[in-house]
Amino acid sequence: MNALFLHRRSVLRLLVSATPLLGLPAHAGRPALMLANVYRSGIPLADYWISEKYDGVRGYWDGSRLFTRGGAAVVAPAWFTAGWPANPMDGELWAGRGAFGTTLSTVRQQRPVDTAWRGMRFMVFDLPAQDGSYDARLPVLRKMLAQQDPAWLVAVTQSRSDSHGALQGRLDRIVQAGGEGLMLHRGAAMYKGERNGDLLKFKPYLDADAKVVAWVPGKGKYEGQLGALMVETPQGRRFKLGTGLSDSQRREAPVPGSWVVYRFRGHTASGIPRFASFLRVRDAVEL
Repeated sequence: MNALFLHRRSVLRLLVSATPLLGLPAHAGRPALMLANVYRSGIPLADYWISEKYDGVRGYWDGSRLFTRGGAAVVAPAWFTAGWPANPMDGELWAGRGAFGTTLSTVRQQRPVDTAWRGMRFMVFDLPAQDGSYDARLPVLRKMLAQQDPAWLVAVTQSRSDSHGALQGRLDRIVQAGGEGLMLHRGAAMYKGERNGDLLKFKPYLDADAKVVAWVPGKGKYEGQLGALMVETPQGRRFKLGTGLSDSQRREAPVPGSWVVYRFRGHTASGIPRFASFLRVRDAVEL
């Protein structure tokens, strides 16, 4: 690596250690939200409610304030949350299909821009504090939001599917229309603030998060630039991630300590993702 690359690496390490949440105000703690496992064919689909997976920023309404999954306060205009129920709500802040960048930019602003928020919706799919199974929580959610005036507070449409073929067809139609995928909620499930099989995601590819722990220097045409990222999964497995990085990302690489999103096709026998490919840097408001 050349001297410029080494200097840039040192500076960026200092920056990332000094700004872990990009200046976002913190919540008293990370909300205990239900997180999804990956759908596999063969599960009893009759047990699940199915909805579109919205490609936005996970949001949590605690009854009076709005937060991200990581507990950072979302500074929305006062009119956006005016009159919302006192019940905690779990959902997705969403600006529409193919508009993830717009959603992220809007949510990150600490001085909310009205014109940007006019295009936002809070897509609500669960009530974390409500007693009972999802089968019981869902009608409460629908009734509660049917009584609300704001068009941007929306109960996510839930329906059933009777076969894997029908589910795959539904996924294909949503993806072709610009959507990300599907979510499956098990009807008999209580709300648990953990990752489990009561909530599943079904997308045309697998993706996951990993933490950047080091830079691997490039060789050949990438001499003096980044060759690959050394990343670590939440389970502690490390691997090199080089495929999918653009030339600009090799020159201005994601800093050690940051999180990235990658695609992959299953795992090796030792648990390492197969054919991993870099997608993007995971923004702090998503963590």
